[in-house]
Amino acid sequence: MDILATRPAVAEAAASLGAALAPEFGPRLLTTLATRAHYARSEGHHGEHLPDLVARPASVEEVQRLVRAAAEFCVPVVPYGAGTSLEGNAAAVAGGLCLDLSGMTQVLEIQTEDMLCVVEPGVTREQLNGELRATGLFFPVDPGADATIAGMIATRASGTNAVRYGTMRENTLALKVVLADGSVVRTGTRARKSAAGYDLTHLFVGSEGTLGVTVEATLRLHGVPETVLAGSWPFETLEGAVQTVIATVQAAVPVARMELLDAAAIGACNSYSNLSLPVQPTLFLELHGSEAHVHEQLETIQAIGADFGGGTLARALETEARSRLWKARHQALPAARAMLPNAVTWVTDVCVPISRLADAIGQVQRQVEGAGLVAPILGHVGDGNFHVFFVLPPDDEHAWARAREINEAMVEHALAVGGTCTGEHGIGIGKRGALVREHGREAVDLMRRIKDALDPAGLYNPGKLFRNSGNA
Repeated sequence: MDILATRPAVAEAAASLGAALAPEFGPRLLTTLATRAHYARSEGHHGEHLPDLVARPASVEEVQRLVRAAAEFCVPVVPYGAGTSLEGNAAAVAGGLCLDLSGMTQVLEIQTEDMLCVVEPGVTREQLNGELRATGLFFPVDPGADATIAGMIATRASGTNAVRYGTMRENTLALKVVLADGSVVRTGTRARKSAAGYDLTHLFVGSEGTLGVTVEATLRLHGVPETVLAGSWPFETLEGAVQTVIATVQAAVPVARMELLDAAAIGACNSYSNLSLPVQPTLFLELHGSEAHVHEQLETIQAIGADFGGGTLARALETEARSRLWKARHQALPAARAMLPNAVTWVTDVCVPISRLADAIGQVQRQVEGAGLVAPILGHVGDGNFHVFFVLPPDDEHAWARAREINEAMVEHALAVGGTCTGEHGIGIGKRGALVREHGREAVDLMRRIKDALDPAGLYNPGKLFRNSGNA
């Protein structure tokens, strides 16, 4: 069934579902326009999509009851965390029931000996690291926003630390998932590896809520390093900064973070976060390890950068100085938005093999300049992933058309050199066509068959990854 073609029927069914759920969920069932409007928005640019009702479960059993009831009334179910997605991943494009998991915030277990923890889906990364502070462990996946763990699992999030510690794929050991019929399946174990059957855990990681609702996650933790050194490092040219990244990775220097901000991004961060960095292409670095190891890494990196126009590397050893630097990087989105009055930001990303990074970024920068757009470039370039923040007047159709052209060219170039259309934002509703170009029709058809097997009625987050009918 094409659930997207039955919007009026969905609204009617959702009203009946709301009436059936009201006695049990009371004030945790939101039906007014004002309360539902919050869930129509996200950090992306894809417009508002209003759910017909919102439920706030407090337990796995309540999630099961809501999913079963939604299936009985044939109402779509859209899992929702913090609403920080950028490609419309949690948009209720078919209306239906928005399942707000942000109230399930318990850290159920911290196992220091095995370096793992078990959390509910609404736990955020900042909350988790706050609770880990006294253990000598931390959870490294840092997409910038204070996203929920389940949302990060759904989009296979990564972020600033991925170059050393990996993404959600590498740091998710096991899951508890509610399937479309309301049953619960457990995937994975606490062991660091397994050869037992299909890897169901990583089938759900990155599935964007289309296959199941994550209600519990077992995560891998890491030891807090003895010494942490951060720094900002300006370069004469963008190409010099990128070549330094490439050479550093090829030299096997185990940097924890290696972020690139072009001159426009630095200018925006200076203004928004009250910094005074040179307005030049800049690398933000962070090194982890023993004091001697960090010093050795730093010497190697500085020697590399000297050959590519690197200036003075401003070091930040104290926690407060490091936090200020990374806070400015994480606030790049509102900083970009503030560059133009009443602007809308469209953030897109691709990821390419590290050897092709300079060409990819250089091509985009030339296109942005040629189009006369405001579009800072920044990203997690240590693993080949970069972002373009288009800053657009909402009613300037010409600017939006040029941004779309540049976005398409970014994707085509990334795919042509063996990269991906999205390194971490996911497909959502924004890159469904690119999914076919990246994987091919046969692979996407296989994904459809997996979707149909686990969710035959097509009720879980319809319209994401691929459309319900026609071409993906």
